[in-house]
Amino acid sequence: MKIIRAHRIRLNPNNKQKTYFKKACGVARFAYNWGLENWKNEYEKGAKISANILAIQFNNIKRDEFSFVLEVTKCAAHHSFTNLGKAFSNFFRNVKQGKKAGYPKFKKRGIRDSFYLANDKFKIEDKKIKIPKLGWVRMRESLRFEGKILSATVSRQADKWFVSISVEMEIPVPVHENQGSAVGIDFGIKKFATLSDGEIVVGPKPYKQLLRRLRLLNKSLSRKKKGSKNREKAKMNLSKLHIRIANIRNDTLHKFTSQITTKYHIIGIEDLDVKGMARNKRLARSILDMGWREARRQTEYKAEVTGSEVIVADRFYPSTQTCCICGQIHDMPLEKRMMVCDCGNTMDRDENAATNLENMAVGSRLQSAETVLDSSERLSMKQKLTIYPVDIVRIKEQK
Repeated sequence: MKIIRAHRIRLNPNNKQKTYFKKACGVARFAYNWGLENWKNEYEKGAKISANILAIQFNNIKRDEFSFVLEVTKCAAHHSFTNLGKAFSNFFRNVKQGKKAGYPKFKKRGIRDSFYLANDKFKIEDKKIKIPKLGWVRMRESLRFEGKILSATVSRQADKWFVSISVEMEIPVPVHENQGSAVGIDFGIKKFATLSDGEIVVGPKPYKQLLRRLRLLNKSLSRKKKGSKNREKAKMNLSKLHIRIANIRNDTLHKFTSQITTKYHIIGIEDLDVKGMARNKRLARSILDMGWREARRQTEYKAEVTGSEVIVADRFYPSTQTCCICGQIHDMPLEKRMMVCDCGNTMDRDENAATNLENMAVGSRLQSAETVLDSSERLSMKQKLTIYPVDIVRIKEQK
């Protein structure tokens, strides 16, 4: 089985190397903006245009008109046209599908600065990477993946530089250590996640914790004169705080998803409409601070390596409203924190939802044609399940 993974490593460049990185990012940004401007001009004239045509035109004139691009690797400028082509492909596809389409925008300095390196343009030895027209640059750690190196992207966050190296690896088809173990995960705001086994994960809420500091730095930035050195310093301090917030959140998400995919074989989660939920002005900040969509993304790609199966419930599956014992559907407004059912079930609403998600995942796994069970295992599994109109619900033993 082949998978592609990227290892993001922090670099330790000296001043000369930092200058080279800034120039390469500038060349990548310039080439992209040049291509976008010429694409718009040619399109208005009615001419047929593409990213490849623009790349050829740029290469023909760069030595005479833009000689500064020759000071860095040619990958920086060339790959910008590939990105521009992808941007227009996405734009035209969204227009065709009737979706809200965002026309490609010009890139700005200091926002997502990066440049690309093809796999034949750099070398890696232990904790060093060799970049064209620059030489060896120290890395904080060595590459931890083994396989075919596909590409690398050097990027900047605040005053730090990183390289993300993509590697294609050949791994055996994974078999999970705890076959048959299942869990349902209900994401929330007060509690980041509630598991069907009763475990509760409290999120760090980094944005909320550092909001006061964030406001002070924003206020400081707004008072600085545009173009001044002090404004650049204030901007850098604000960027560092945003990175700190993101790192705290990512640390929690990586630890949580690694634990879940290692411990459980079958994982049931919700298909949350985070974008739609974030339209709620009162809850938007708390919802986005949790990182639900990133938690799902990490769970799905880590499950490929551990052998876990992630089963996503339908967006309209009533996990919170359904009693996990009898399947009866109740009206559950946000202020109602307990599920109280006529069958005698009294349970926290989040734990009830997580249990329903586990039952849904196990039921879906049972009905899947890919599941291979002998007759005794199938009968044992069916005895634990009862089919209701809403879904397959596990009947719990009542004391």
